[in-house]
Amino acid sequence: MTPISALAVPDNFRDEVQFLKIQQFTVTLYHILKSMRKVNYISKGLIDYKEGWDFQEVLFKESIQLKIAKRDGKTEEIPQNHLIFCEHPHVYTLGKSGAESNLLINEEMLRSKNAEFYKINRGGDITYHGPGQLVMYPIFDLDQFFTDIHKYMRFLEEAVILTLSEFGIKSGRLDGMTGVWLDAGTPNERKICAMGVKSSRWVTMHGIALNVNTDLSYFGHIVPCGIVDKAVTSMEKEIGKKLDIEAIQQALKENVANIFDFDYAQ
Repeated sequence: MTPISALAVPDNFRDEVQFLKIQQFTVTLYHILKSMRKVNYISKGLIDYKEGWDFQEVLFKESIQLKIAKRDGKTEEIPQNHLIFCEHPHVYTLGKSGAESNLLINEEMLRSKNAEFYKINRGGDITYHGPGQLVMYPIFDLDQFFTDIHKYMRFLEEAVILTLSEFGIKSGRLDGMTGVWLDAGTPNERKICAMGVKSSRWVTMHGIALNVNTDLSYFGHIVPCGIVDKAVTSMEKEIGKKLDIEAIQQALKENVANIFDFDYAQ
């Protein structure tokens, strides 16, 4: 009797076995890489803008310094990833590419509105933050995900689009613009979520601002994002009632994890 080991095995069978081995290896590698990119979930509540900015900067610089040390062979440790949620008191922020003329009120009027003004190191123009607006700051090492800043921004937008859909609001993107829009491409197009990010050595900071129960009158004192002919809206305005911002935060938290394909650290 011919030993089983000596039987002829069809080439296509060998190819299939090889494919299954490669597939199994790929799945194993995927789970290893995913287990490495845990994200720390941080909920700050209402926090002063400068305090929140300083907090981001500390985490951002720690990640960059660790990447430099790893490059130089001084450590095998990789940076931690963080996802920060918060709200801010009334504040206007101007990005590096923005024009200060897009702030339409002077210092005295700022004080009367209990608002502050900061020039900051993100991209984009001027925007407003205030109570009732959900702000999300990812401090991600994109080397652990993908090194494509445009893909990163589209992923953030997609997480917001999915979150809005869970609350009955249909949204999307507007060609040539960042952020999330309603009725894009129509005369009634309006922005519900602004975006401005910074990246260095593929570490990100700053992020997105989703208008939930935001006092939209504050946008009347700026040219939002430097765009003169576009309206701004909020979830409250679209739905007709105030929403539970904590519920929206939890939905956005889960959508970000699903889109970027990570688990939260325990």
